Amino acid sequence: MLAGPDIFLSYNREDAERAKQFAQAFEGEGFDVWWDVALRSGEAYDQVTEDALRKSKAVVVLWSPRSVVSRWVRAEATLADRNKVLVPATIEPCDRPIMFELTQTAELSHWDGDPFDRAWQAFLADVQGFVERARAKEEPVAAQSIAAAAPFEDPRPGLAIMPFVNRSGQATDDLFAEGMAEDLIAALSMNRELRVISNSATRSYGESGYDVRQVGSELGAKYLLEGNIRRVGDNMRVTAQLVEAGSGEILWTQRFDRPLADMAALQEDMVVDVAAHLGVQVNKIEVERALRKPGNLTAWESMLRASALGLAQTIQSLQESLVESRRAVQLAPEFGLAHAQLAMNLSGNYWQVPGFRTEEIREEVYQAARQAIKLDSENPKVLVLAAQAVCLTGRWKEGQRWAERAVEINPDLEASHVAMVMVCNYFNRPQEALEHLDAIRRLAPRSGDAHIRAVQRAGALYMAGRYEEALEANRTAMMTAPEFPFAVKDMVIYNEKLGRREEALEALAELKAMWPGLTLEHVGRMHKGSVLNPTIADEYQALFATVWNAAEGA
Repeated sequence: MLAGPDIFLSYNREDAERAKQFAQAFEGEGFDVWWDVALRSGEAYDQVTEDALRKSKAVVVLWSPRSVVSRWVRAEATLADRNKVLVPATIEPCDRPIMFELTQTAELSHWDGDPFDRAWQAFLADVQGFVERARAKEEPVAAQSIAAAAPFEDPRPGLAIMPFVNRSGQATDDLFAEGMAEDLIAALSMNRELRVISNSATRSYGESGYDVRQVGSELGAKYLLEGNIRRVGDNMRVTAQLVEAGSGEILWTQRFDRPLADMAALQEDMVVDVAAHLGVQVNKIEVERALRKPGNLTAWESMLRASALGLAQTIQSLQESLVESRRAVQLAPEFGLAHAQLAMNLSGNYWQVPGFRTEEIREEVYQAARQAIKLDSENPKVLVLAAQAVCLTGRWKEGQRWAERAVEINPDLEASHVAMVMVCNYFNRPQEALEHLDAIRRLAPRSGDAHIRAVQRAGALYMAGRYEEALEANRTAMMTAPEFPFAVKDMVIYNEKLGRREEALEALAELKAMWPGLTLEHVGRMHKGSVLNPTIADEYQALFATVWNAAEGA
């Protein structure tokens, strides 16, 4: 039997334009939608329609004054309700058929197609839930029994560190090669964004002669890391490459050289270096793929998209990030990192998007962060995201406690230092903030959030009275991400502090063009709830207001 559509759209033909709006929105999310207008033109109930209706994973009924009196829409809703796949929405005020009055119905009379509308987002999440549950039931019986044994399936990509090959020609280097693989497994296991396959599982494949596709299939690994070591003069060289198991494609390769003088320290340095580069590279590949994928996202992919969109820090990207993080939680309610990402995206909208700075959103941030830690309290990435989220909504003491715990769990993980930068800047400890930023730079070279770190470095330098250096750090942020509004905003402030009014006015004009509708009050609210020390935040606002008023009076 062929699988049915994801969504069957039930509507009256006089509401075809509104139905088209819904169908296109669903299709944009990657759903397979049945809503053929032509099949509704006949007076007989078409067999094709009935077949699609009975096989659909969710039946979206659009109630209007016209559909409530349609016997075909009523019949479709009745069958959907009987099959427990009914997801109704009101598209125009009306009295629903009495038998459906007790069925929860989304109120979307106001909806104009805005993908960021909160009522639409909630409705979309409900539909997604129906579709995902139905898809799970379509899996083979064997797969269902496995799922029953493991109710929470780890969505992270699997990585297998294969035994390193000793090409130095010296038997004494066998231990170095073996130790590299073992220590990389230990280091990357702390990353928490990768599911690293145990050493005992990979050792049996030997150093060569295996088929990467077979290894990936047998171990459940999406990626394989292969490597070799060799002596080159007075140096030890480690060459590593990342391979996609499914295709055999080499995605990344890099060479690392260190002096042989101290073999013990050499191995430790190599492991940290390879792990840092590899962690960033895998994350970059996963994010790029998730952003390109048109639909049918997994919880992991939705979370990656939410993270990438949140880092862009524009009004649109922040709102899009919230859609993605809500989807991730809906798809995997036991995935602590998804809840932490939701908390982070909510706090970003709370801090920056007009209309989102409400007590309701602030409480939702806190609850999402608490749920994330409840589910995965020893994951430093969860602690970091939760800490940043609650700090952005004013719960600094709790955020500080979670940030310190992240560093305590794994000081060699870049993410562990991220929240501490925020905490140190807020509590006016610029030197500590700079030390944590140095650690981030060492542990995660070429990280995708380098522009945010540059802005934070600029803030720490400003607090330390190093104004020219602050300006230069902020310029680095703008070169990395030219449309990052906070870097542009701070260019106004730093130039004014250094007595460069013309440059400050130019930066303000650029900010206004980038951020239509920006007001001085909006910037003031951001500074008041700033991640900087309150005294410094007041100084920022005073400098910014001086330039703003000068521009207004010009």
